[in-house]
Amino acid sequence: MTGRDLSAAGPAERRLASQSQTNSYAELSRQTRAAGLLRRAPVFYGLLFAGLVVAFGGVVAGFALLGHSWLQLLMAGALGVVLTQFAFLSHEASHRQIFASGPANDRVGRLLGDGVVGMSYSWWMSKHSRHHGNPNRIGKDPDIEEPAISFYSEEAATRTGLRAVLATKQGYFFFPLLLLEGFNLHLASVRSLVTGRPTKARVFELSLIIGRFALYLTAVFWFLPVGMGFAFVGVQMAIFGLYMGSSFAVNHKGMPIVPADVRLDFLSRQVRTSRNIRGRLWPTILMGGLNYQVEHHLFPSMARPHLAAAQRLVRDHCDRNNISYTEMSLPRSYATIVRYLNEVGTSARDPFACPVAARLGRE
Repeated sequence: MTGRDLSAAGPAERRLASQSQTNSYAELSRQTRAAGLLRRAPVFYGLLFAGLVVAFGGVVAGFALLGHSWLQLLMAGALGVVLTQFAFLSHEASHRQIFASGPANDRVGRLLGDGVVGMSYSWWMSKHSRHHGNPNRIGKDPDIEEPAISFYSEEAATRTGLRAVLATKQGYFFFPLLLLEGFNLHLASVRSLVTGRPTKARVFELSLIIGRFALYLTAVFWFLPVGMGFAFVGVQMAIFGLYMGSSFAVNHKGMPIVPADVRLDFLSRQVRTSRNIRGRLWPTILMGGLNYQVEHHLFPSMARPHLAAAQRLVRDHCDRNNISYTEMSLPRSYATIVRYLNEVGTSARDPFACPVAARLGRE
């Protein structure tokens, strides 16, 4: 029995299906471990970090050489891309992909996340862990509980007035809104530190973030005129938000939404709500390994260099066990997101009208 049938099955059937899939995941995990795909990759990440440092140095050099030129906006865009790549690296540290030692990963993740990217590592860890535990599940996944966009019909049905009208075309607004996501991520992470309970990590993270922004803004407004400086910061943050949001959104948006009262086993929950992006080298570089989202959710601590090999095992396993496995091109995934969000918005009057949102309860 696949996860698609679970919501319509009786309690006994659900228990048997869950037990079967749990045993199935255990077997897949044994195969993955036997293939050596769960070993850490510190050398790969050391080289990746060195490459990003060189790229960052190139942006700084370009910034210094261009002077008072509007071509600085190209440097701002490049900086947004490099900082997103550093954010990917911090994300991988948070999943224990770099070192075997948890504290070592946390130190690297915190230094990169707070000191380089300017986002709270502890805030990200909390939010992202909740997402991994219950991807696309109503009331549990913070990534589908955003105020600006309705990601499922039940939430869209609560919107009234202008918000309800805008929801019908929200798919077209989604990617433009990501231009503001950089500001939102930074503000949300800092707010969590300021309002949270005092801890050593909180003080350390705030110090890193404040120091980072002080150095960054001083450099920008010391070398550039005020207007150009604001344009530089705006473009950098817009590219950062668009790049981050576009990389993470394709993984789950438009995939089945899990109702709050539906329980799925780990394998079905992770595979059926995740989407892979087709391609190997360039999507992996572009998205920091997030293109292998199914494998990442099944084995969060798996290092980026091993994901392609793991995909072959996971896909074969899903085929043998009749588990839906989704993979598509990057352009098609973006088109799917836009279409899905518009369907959610137009189905606001009838929350059961959206075929994707109700997928788990049909057939």
